[in-house]
Amino acid sequence: MVEANVTMDKDKTLAYVESKWDDWYVKGLSDFIRVPNLTPMVDPEFKTNGLIEKAMECVDGYINQLEIKGISKKVFQPEGMNPLIVYVVEAAEGAKNNVMLYGHLDKQPWMEGWDEGLGPTDPVIRGENLYGRGGADDGYSPFSCMLAVKDAQLQGAKHPRVALVLETEEESGSPCLIPLLKEAKDFIQEPDFCFCMDSGAFDYNSLWLTSSLRGITIVDVTVEAAKGGYHSGEVGGIVPETFRILRELLDRVDDSKTGDCAEEFNIPCPEWKMKEAEHMANLTGATMYTKYNVQDGVKYVNQ
Repeated sequence: MVEANVTMDKDKTLAYVESKWDDWYVKGLSDFIRVPNLTPMVDPEFKTNGLIEKAMECVDGYINQLEIKGISKKVFQPEGMNPLIVYVVEAAEGAKNNVMLYGHLDKQPWMEGWDEGLGPTDPVIRGENLYGRGGADDGYSPFSCMLAVKDAQLQGAKHPRVALVLETEEESGSPCLIPLLKEAKDFIQEPDFCFCMDSGAFDYNSLWLTSSLRGITIVDVTVEAAKGGYHSGEVGGIVPETFRILRELLDRVDDSKTGDCAEEFNIPCPEWKMKEAEHMANLTGATMYTKYNVQDGVKYVNQ
């Protein structure tokens, strides 16, 4: 996040991060995990129980401890919407770019199946891993972002303007993200680069950059074959089954036998993406798919 003509000292960065790791980073992330805030979709009292506000206050308190130069914060919450928090760190003198970073503070449901001694709101360190809901998805984002900014400032780096955007309803499908971004556009300003700090990692040994994710399309489909409701025991074999019709319609889009998609969903694969795929194949080999456990008898695609 620094201008190209400035070189950060890696050893100084590692030393600074290590100095803040236990007493600031892990402590802060653990405190965030302890806040039992959920995403709005699974918390009917989201707007009244004050838990998302508590999570916001937790993050804000730790960011303030860093005493970052030129930082400001605004919370955008038009009527009927959930809050969007934006931190802006003004650029170092002479820097021009504006970098937007995205993260979210809401958490997935607690779910069941936690190992003994572990739980969603009780942060526990085992080995090198911190367990608890919301640490990796996505509580780490504000802590990592602001620690990096502070390190750049301590080294006198010519860092760009940084806008950290924190959503509070990502796990509910981000229903208001677009209008909230429009509300905050004058504060965020037009970004030259945008990084979404809410993806995955192939392993824990390297820093990974996600260039694209497979998408999903959600549609509502109604199939009607008869003008009334008839008992299947009476009309089976006479009136076409609507589920069979639906399967045929889906096969026109995505053939279940061949895996081929409709022409409208196929685009030429860019050369740079082919190079990335080749690089990953050479780097990981069969681990690319064997790292994902499947049931006995299940084959990987194209195996």
